[in-house]
Amino acid sequence: MLRKFSIFDVFSDVALAGNQLGVVFDSEGLDGPSMQKIAREFNFAETIFLSPPQNADYTSAVRIFTPRNELPFAGHPTVGAAVAITLAQGKSGDHAVVLEEQVGPVACQVRIAADHAPFASFELPVIAQETQAISTDHDIAKALSLSLDDIGFDNHLPANFHGGLPYTLVPVKDLETVGRVILDMAHWRNAFGAGSHSSAYVYCRETAREGNHFHARMFAPDAGIPEDPATGSAVASMVGAIVKFENLDDGEHVFNIEQGFEMGRPSLIELTLTIQGKAAVAGRIGGFAVEFASGTIHA
Repeated sequence: MLRKFSIFDVFSDVALAGNQLGVVFDSEGLDGPSMQKIAREFNFAETIFLSPPQNADYTSAVRIFTPRNELPFAGHPTVGAAVAITLAQGKSGDHAVVLEEQVGPVACQVRIAADHAPFASFELPVIAQETQAISTDHDIAKALSLSLDDIGFDNHLPANFHGGLPYTLVPVKDLETVGRVILDMAHWRNAFGAGSHSSAYVYCRETAREGNHFHARMFAPDAGIPEDPATGSAVASMVGAIVKFENLDDGEHVFNIEQGFEMGRPSLIELTLTIQGKAAVAGRIGGFAVEFASGTIHA
């Protein structure tokens, strides 16, 4: 059977940057193992499969796969799928899209305009909660080929948060330190665990581009992602660290997180947080998505 697909570059307003995403339309009849094989064939960080929703109030059901496993939720597939669906419908202007993900329904807003690339944002499906650390700063430093002196900045310390997916968030002192990270797999599992989504999100306050707030890299080798150019789900978990360490006043706050620069795929993720009583009560993650290629697969 022929099935349509598109390739999007997500969290970038130009092609050949951001995070690559395979979008497979008309996925009815494909089971999980077949989707996993197709995702492995694309070999992007994630591939998303679209099918009719179970709930008629929603736009599409989706399933998301890395090259090695299925995810209940992911950021750049959510943004990319929302844009892909809207473009496929031939729409322009502002539109709402609701995706049925395993984490629950995810509400998206899409803007298609002539003067800039398509943009989509989604409401955080959950507010990040802190989880128990499995390692010490010493373990983390060794796994990233850093020293203890490299870990932390201001009052930011390593922390574990789950905002739809679990992440170990590792603040480091500056941009140069982020660039020096090299995974030491002999120490990886001691620092970050051995699950299919053991991962490190390394970030600092110094940025490569003026106007951004944090610079980051993400590593998830057990999911088949040696490094990811842009990770919306990690930013969803980073909400916990921002609230914990930034001492935000009540109201709305916008943060721009850059990623992918070390890979030659610069990306920008926009995080909007609503704070009440020093806690996050709502948030949105957004970014541009550009279609790069399209075609059909035989599956």
